[in-house]
Amino acid sequence: MAAQNRFTAHLIAWQKTAGRHDLPWQKTQDPYRIWLSEIMLQQTQVSTVIPYYARFLASFPDVLALAAAPIELVIEHWAGLGYYARARNLHRCAQQIATVHAGKFPETEAQLEELPGIGRSTAAAIAAFAFGRRAAILDGNVKRVLCRQFGIAGFPGAKAVHDRLWLLAESLLPENDIEVYTQGLMDLGATLCTRSRPRCGDCPVADGCVAKRDGRQGELPEAKPRAAVPERTSTFVLLTDGQRLLLERRPPSGLWGGLLVPPEGEPAAVAARFGLALGETTKLPPFKHVFTHFRLTLEPVLCRIDARFQAAEPGLEWVDIERAADAGVPAPIKKLIRQVASARG
Repeated sequence: MAAQNRFTAHLIAWQKTAGRHDLPWQKTQDPYRIWLSEIMLQQTQVSTVIPYYARFLASFPDVLALAAAPIELVIEHWAGLGYYARARNLHRCAQQIATVHAGKFPETEAQLEELPGIGRSTAAAIAAFAFGRRAAILDGNVKRVLCRQFGIAGFPGAKAVHDRLWLLAESLLPENDIEVYTQGLMDLGATLCTRSRPRCGDCPVADGCVAKRDGRQGELPEAKPRAAVPERTSTFVLLTDGQRLLLERRPPSGLWGGLLVPPEGEPAAVAARFGLALGETTKLPPFKHVFTHFRLTLEPVLCRIDARFQAAEPGLEWVDIERAADAGVPAPIKKLIRQVASARG
């Protein structure tokens, strides 16, 4: 048996007996649920996704319900998962399916890939799991598995390496059991062939693994050449009347798009923008938050204002301090608000 065919056969057999079979998005061919899980799982761990997935389905049980929902509500359900462009694209995609495709998901990889937020690998996963299409996936976990198994050097994001991996992924596809094979690839990368401390002793394809043979598990896949990470600093002004916080909804696109955050800027400038007179002002300890492409230092300032102030400007919302952390705010702001609420108590 050729090495590639052996890899595929062993992976299918392993998945049937030892792979994951109890994830909430398994045992269904509903493309909506499969699509939702695939988008949520992009750069996010299964354990983190599961409660979000359940809450999301409770509020938006099908693609038409999601398409009809206001984007602000969708963003609030996504708050804490990060990479918020995924939520905006999810909403746009649902609306496009509702209007262009009469509420039904297209069944081919090419048609799926034309939809907002669905790339080649995600399109293949939906096509395989929902429609049984013979399509290759190539997410981060799969790249790691293939690079180690077949000894592929170079950074996987480099075009030449990326193209080679796609050709390899397509050559490994079985004639049958495409759903089992695709799930097996995902399970292997997520549970055994992990980035650090891979469990080679439990791996069903360890005998043919070049990285294991040569002791290169820590080297493959090769890391992206490191560049300096940009540093940014921004002041966030927590305006409060003692019981409530004044939050501002971010524009739909960009950092934390559509979420509620304290107004950003120097306190005097923020006060002038809203026509406010600031009372007691307290600088809180700054802290860092790491994004994919930069590090942000948040410098929070707590400012008392008159309780009679009416938030008339569009996008401004008074929120009770006790529930502000759950009002659709990004993770670092949630942490900050809880600190303020705790100190107040």
